[in-house]
Amino acid sequence: MPIIQAVDRALRILDLFDENETELKITDISQRINLHKSTVHSLLKTLQIHGYIQQNPENGKYKLGMKLFERGSFVIYGLDVRKIAKPYLMDLSMNTGQTTHLVILDGKEGVYIDKVEGPQAVVLYSRIGRRIPVHCSAVGKALVAFRKKEEIESILKDYVYQKSTENTISNEKDFLDELEKVRQVGYAVDNQENEPDVRCIAVPIRDHSGAPIAAISMSTLVSRVDDQKLEGFIGMLMEVGNEISRQMGYGIV
Repeated sequence: MPIIQAVDRALRILDLFDENETELKITDISQRINLHKSTVHSLLKTLQIHGYIQQNPENGKYKLGMKLFERGSFVIYGLDVRKIAKPYLMDLSMNTGQTTHLVILDGKEGVYIDKVEGPQAVVLYSRIGRRIPVHCSAVGKALVAFRKKEEIESILKDYVYQKSTENTISNEKDFLDELEKVRQVGYAVDNQENEPDVRCIAVPIRDHSGAPIAAISMSTLVSRVDDQKLEGFIGMLMEVGNEISRQMGYGIV
């Protein structure tokens, strides 16, 4: 399928920005996408006119514009599962004191589409819009485990098992074994696999066909939440997951 070169280049520019690279000089952009500065300048000015790029007047660097936030909000608020899950996430966070999330699968990664911080929440890596690997996150495991075999094979094709901690799963065999455990118990656990001292639990949200369309999770600190308390949280999370799935049509004949 042919692509429009100018659109492709503009989107490549937008993809350069993330939480670590919030502002970039035009020379940095030019080097990273291998385009002449004059071409990059024209693309940036076009994106700037439409609000997708802003320029910092103090240092001349470029950053993402508010139009992206506006459009992204339309996508998020258009997701029915988010609307249905929101009050449950709020109640769960309030009753447990922990941070809860709603995550969807996009390609080979999970994407946070909602987050509620409980009274005992601490600052963690999660934020709405951030992506997370499936192999070292509870939500990722919950999103992948209950899919059809061919879907799982497609997700794991050429997958890179990057290690974040000493507990991170580092190969496909161990990950497949982990997914089998998730299917058996009905929930997933990230036991300090993405961040030290952070233990997360997650369950899938299913649609009318039984397919996982999202996952909800709860983040806890190992130093604050012991195994017995975590078991109670798992029961609460599974109950909420089942109720949201029911409202999405799962189990209704």
